[in-house]
Amino acid sequence: MSDALFDRRARRKTVSLTINADLLEKARAAGINASRTAEASLEQALREHHREQLRKEFAQDLRTWEDYVDKHGNPNDDWREMCREADAT
Repeated sequence: MSDALFDRRARRKTVSLTINADLLEKARAAGINASRTAEASLEQALREHHREQLRKEFAQDLRTWEDYVDKHGNPNDDWREMCREADAT
């Protein structure tokens, strides 16, 4: 499974962002590359969003499994019983 959420080789695109002027000035004075910093921040935000989406999907899957077990019983119980019977013979 690849953990790439985006194509790192994609071309860069010039965009217009609104940023606090004082913050930008101080970041530039400190030698901070605003474009790279913004890109890294967007990547982190995208990763967090992706993780949250996965958590929601996993939670839904677990609820679906629990509903199935409540209605039909745990199929693993049947498997364990078959294994015990096989071991006893």
